[in-house]
Amino acid sequence: MVFSRLYFLIFSLVLFLFFSCNQKINYVGEFKETAVVYGLLDHADSLHYIKINRAFIGPGNALDIAQIPDSNYFSEVDATVSEYLNGNLIRSWTLQDTLLMNKDTNGLFFAPEQKVYYFKTLPTKSTPVFGTPQISSDPQLSSLNPAATYKLNVVINGGKYTVKAETQLVNGITSLASGQNFTFKFVDDPAEYLGAPLPVSNTGNSFVMNAQMDVEFNEIKPSGTSVKSFNWKIGESEVNPNDSRSYQVLGKTFYELIDQNCTNDPSITRRTFKGMWITFTGGAEELYNYMLVNKPSSSLAQSKPSYTNLEINNGGKVIGIFSSRQTVRFYKSFSVGAAQAYIRAIDKKSTRELCTGPINLGNLFCSDHPGDNVNNQEESFACQ
Repeated sequence: MVFSRLYFLIFSLVLFLFFSCNQKINYVGEFKETAVVYGLLDHADSLHYIKINRAFIGPGNALDIAQIPDSNYFSEVDATVSEYLNGNLIRSWTLQDTLLMNKDTNGLFFAPEQKVYYFKTLPTKSTPVFGTPQISSDPQLSSLNPAATYKLNVVINGGKYTVKAETQLVNGITSLASGQNFTFKFVDDPAEYLGAPLPVSNTGNSFVMNAQMDVEFNEIKPSGTSVKSFNWKIGESEVNPNDSRSYQVLGKTFYELIDQNCTNDPSITRRTFKGMWITFTGGAEELYNYMLVNKPSSSLAQSKPSYTNLEINNGGKVIGIFSSRQTVRFYKSFSVGAAQAYIRAIDKKSTRELCTGPINLGNLFCSDHPGDNVNNQEESFACQ
């Protein structure tokens, strides 16, 4: 009986090894070509870029294949974007391809060059009335129309596949902070920091909003003046159409970020505050859905749905998004001139804190604002 059991075990092991050594797994298999399309229209832009790539597969090391540009491109792409108003075709652009040299070299794919497709228009005017289109003598160059619908049509490899999508433009973003009389108040009494509101109104069709600030200050040396700047991500949140929101700009963080971005150069004799660029970016509903789906999963199963508003024929596969966003960007100057001496980006208490407060003490900040030197009555923190 023992011998029989032993014989059975040996026989089973031989069978296992035999079939294990002869089972060949083909990891490549039959590959279904997949188009990868990503484009966001913004009527604040003059160049509108759309990425049209292909997913790849092949024998060998996938990391090596990722370094080959041709693995990521179709051999032939013909793409157009067409503008429709009330169902009528107004104009159409044939996309041209170009190479950009701005791809992150730290990624897994080839870099820094990347092929993209584009078309040109004029941007909307940078005025307090956001979204004002610019009209050109050449109709093709006039700004995108916020009231229009834009349709993408991509013909791949001579008609093997056609990818289609459409989007309306995001519009209607405004902010009271763009007004000259809007002033940030980052501090009350010395070192009692405040959260200053940064309001934005979404009277249009944005479903997600992002707020950022690029802060600028001057570093002055005997050899000249240079401008230092840093980007400050204020916040991002979902919004509803015809809604308003106010982000909190924390005063203590404002002073700490300035301190962290001061150049360590003993030849600097003084620093002065220059101003800040404020940028709001609103995304369309399709873009918001795409962002939600592609967030990292919090589930142990790591199962997530897929989302795209792109369509493809002939049984092909397509991933990505064709949607829109609106970018509103305006500048808040620390000083707008002697004639308007009391208009300023940050109020006097906030200026005093920058120059004499504990966080930036030793960074040699002084105020060159005309309102801090009126009728020869200089504030103690005014530049001499």
